[in-house]
Amino acid sequence: MLYPNAAAATSAEAKPSLPSAVQQHLGRHLRDAYAAIETTIPDGFLALIERLEAALTEQGRTVEPEFRDGLLAALPSLRAFALSLTNNAARADDLVQDTILRAWQNQHRFQPGTNLNAWLFTILRNAFYSEQRKRMREVQDEDGSYAARLFTAPDQGHRLDVQDLRAGLAKLPPDQREALILVGAEGLSYEEVARICGVAIGTIKSRVNRARNRLADLLGYTDDDLSSDRMIQSAMSESA
Repeated sequence: MLYPNAAAATSAEAKPSLPSAVQQHLGRHLRDAYAAIETTIPDGFLALIERLEAALTEQGRTVEPEFRDGLLAALPSLRAFALSLTNNAARADDLVQDTILRAWQNQHRFQPGTNLNAWLFTILRNAFYSEQRKRMREVQDEDGSYAARLFTAPDQGHRLDVQDLRAGLAKLPPDQREALILVGAEGLSYEEVARICGVAIGTIKSRVNRARNRLADLLGYTDDDLSSDRMIQSAMSESA
């Protein structure tokens, strides 16, 4: 979200951050939710990379093994991020395929030693919003039935039910949701996410803070719940 003035930004950030233990509690379950959809990679992605590598070989060229291995390792996270943006499996897979092609064609622009995942997320995000601008009409998941199938609870005994988490995430503004996912689920730094989204670090911190607070509200946590010993102990016991 772009604020019209500094006063509005200050007002938006007025609500304090959640206790660190609660942030860790939410973050852990967010990672669990995304781990559930990062386990399966369509064979088409692997076949595409093999074809691209074969094409280079025919030209007498080779791809840097580090780049290829890094791209392969990033596929689960790319697909999870694409699903969070599109809420549509087919569109998400098309988006990942487009990202693979763009990354392969522009690998000379990647600076070795920097975060490859962050670079790939940037390509994917840019491709998504470019597509959005071109689409005149959008097919919506009106009843949330598709989104409900994205996540499965790995442990039904979790304090925070994954289905509730999914429902809460779906209600967040897109800019807050992507910031929270990139920081909380994918483990990128605020600086890296700021570069991906093309905004200031402070804006990303604000979005993540607002997303966490909103998610806590949607999940029914009151201020008393968030500060209670029971909640803190629950969060800390799961981190042990």
